[in-house]
Amino acid sequence: MRPVSVWQWSPWGLLLCLLCLLCSSCLGSPSPSTDPEKRVGSQGLRFRLAGFPRKPYEGRVEIQRAGEWGTICDDDFTLQAAHVLCRELGFTEATGWTHSAKYGPGTGRIWLDNLSCSGTEQSVTECASRGWGNSDCTHDEDAGVICKDQRLPGFSDSNVIEVEHHLQVEEVRIRPAVGWGRRPLPVTEGLVEVRLPDGWSQVCDKGWSAHNSHVVCGMLGFPSEKRVNAAFYRLLAQRQQHSFGLHGVACMGTEAHLSLCSLEFYRANDTARCPGGGPAVVSCVPGPLYAASSGQKKQQQSKPQGEARVRLKGGAHPGEGRVEVLKASTWGTVCDRKWDLHAASVVCRELGFGSAREALSGARMGQGMGAIHLSEVRCSGQELSLWKCPHKNITAEDCSHSQDAGVRCNLPYTGAETRIRLSGGRSQHEGRVEVQIGGPGTLRWGLICGDDWGTLEAMVACRQLGLGYANHGLQETWYWDSGNITEVVMSGVRCTGTELTLDQCAHHGTHITCKRTGTRFTAGVICSETASDLLLHSALVQETAYIEDRPLHMLYCAAEENCLASSARSANWPYGHRRLLRFSSQIHNLGRADFRPKAGRHSWVWHECHGHYHSMDIFTHYDILTPNGTKVAEGHKASFCLEDTECQEDVSKRYECANFGEQGITVGCWDLYRHDIDCQWIDITDVKPGNYILQVVINPNFEVAESDFTNNAMKCNCKYDGHRIWVHNCHIGDAFSEEANRRFERYPGQTSNQII
Repeated sequence: MRPVSVWQWSPWGLLLCLLCLLCSSCLGSPSPSTDPEKRVGSQGLRFRLAGFPRKPYEGRVEIQRAGEWGTICDDDFTLQAAHVLCRELGFTEATGWTHSAKYGPGTGRIWLDNLSCSGTEQSVTECASRGWGNSDCTHDEDAGVICKDQRLPGFSDSNVIEVEHHLQVEEVRIRPAVGWGRRPLPVTEGLVEVRLPDGWSQVCDKGWSAHNSHVVCGMLGFPSEKRVNAAFYRLLAQRQQHSFGLHGVACMGTEAHLSLCSLEFYRANDTARCPGGGPAVVSCVPGPLYAASSGQKKQQQSKPQGEARVRLKGGAHPGEGRVEVLKASTWGTVCDRKWDLHAASVVCRELGFGSAREALSGARMGQGMGAIHLSEVRCSGQELSLWKCPHKNITAEDCSHSQDAGVRCNLPYTGAETRIRLSGGRSQHEGRVEVQIGGPGTLRWGLICGDDWGTLEAMVACRQLGLGYANHGLQETWYWDSGNITEVVMSGVRCTGTELTLDQCAHHGTHITCKRTGTRFTAGVICSETASDLLLHSALVQETAYIEDRPLHMLYCAAEENCLASSARSANWPYGHRRLLRFSSQIHNLGRADFRPKAGRHSWVWHECHGHYHSMDIFTHYDILTPNGTKVAEGHKASFCLEDTECQEDVSKRYECANFGEQGITVGCWDLYRHDIDCQWIDITDVKPGNYILQVVINPNFEVAESDFTNNAMKCNCKYDGHRIWVHNCHIGDAFSEEANRRFERYPGQTSNQII
């Protein structure tokens, strides 16, 4: 059957369209005066968002064609396709898209597969695809969209977005049976309550199982559950009144949300609710980061634990990041093929968080470097480790790092974000940092002394605020209005960058010491949703390392830039030479934001000798260390010029140093410092023969914010016999297992030039 278009010629059609012009709505379509061609291009198609759990502007995309609703396969789906579909649904644009049936699998036909849009199309019918109804997908691959919560002007969504009138669980919480509001966060035990359209209700415990508790605890950020004292809660329930809204809950234990379980809602006219039963109660076990009591911490510490075989990298918040797994003592990534919420939840629970909130594909948490260990991971959701799930071992040809999988996990609510705020900034992502101190009845807000405040401290502040990564940590904030808060309540803050809150960092406590007083010298931050991530190509260092004896008369410029050992000052210039260990360094930006110098162009320093600007005083440290870590030679390199030397195939260069151009490294590009340019060396003139470690550290002073500083160091074993040098076993600092790193540090050295 061919669908009849409302624009088809007929007297009744003409009358209908005249009515449309008057009432700005024709059969639920957008007003023709706002975008008449759009509905013509859609050829009578209807669109809706479906699935759950979801918000009104997100969900599984469903299309009605020829009277039949169907879905879209996620193969080759892109943000550009999501833009087109969101406009079809009446929203201005898309902010994201989902794969692997995040909102649950649909039913019926799969109308579109391999959908390819540029993003500018007026209708999805203008996009390329395999053709209507031609697909080799299953509903486990249904695509979804996340639209911007902003409507197109004049758009009417009746008959376009299908409104689901049935009830659904919007939110779940645990309410302590006693001491509500006075219990420490996170709350781990209490009555299960669900948020329905008319408010919070309790769940009948008849038929309640451990699987149900597992799902609820996972939603609330806890990896597991434990048995509760049922007799105590039964006795307590007899003395309290309850408002039941849900019963008959039956979960398998692998669901990411209670809405995905089989359940029943009480009707408004149900008078007898939960006869012979009581409110459902759960007791959750927090992960190591959120252990609520010292007893739980001791219990967890007493368990023998080996090194984790799964980790997250590159995320701004706890419980999110690129998934990396340990295989043969080397960390590698996971390909996103068939990556779904079940596999993501196994990772999250294994790491001590709740179930997965999102299974991320397409290197959404930045690209890794090195091996890709796993592909096509298929978990049931019951596995205790990702390694227990069926998977494929792959080769480099099967997958690329642009397909690295990631996760966002459910986290316990700790209320940490309520104890910090920003003031005076131009947007919610920047401002002077204010923290709350004191106990009940004595709570007050105050400022933080700006002394020694830097990028690492700003990273923790932005994490606690829930605003992503730190772009800048500011020691002076005189240009932001402080309002009526003038008291400095915290000083001497020193963070490692991994803390969850500022009060976990070292600080002076109640004894406030600030060298520069006044509100103008208090700490501030500028936060960002994205950040760069620099990595050194370690194999290139190993391939290009060699020794050169360079005459002193060719090193005047290098001496001006302090690129030689201190003994060079007493050398007999211009006679003699310096022995230099040269190598190339190729620095990749694998993050999600361009790497830009901290200083603006107006403050770059012109170096007359080399004829270029320095945008950063120190960009890298080069060191020769003994096996026990003692430094015997060092070098440093200012950023002669940060630019895009080469880029990945689909990335265009943006930064070039010529003609006082903008400096930086674009995401997906790299900056190459060849071995034959000045200061691309370590002066080893005074180094004695022996076995050493070559170490290169990028951005050593944390001047520019990155999503991950743990991968900024590279190390190599090297043997120097006084004439030649052998460099081998080069690797990024966090690329090996703990045991492999210990073997590296205990490396006895080579007795010959044969590398095994």
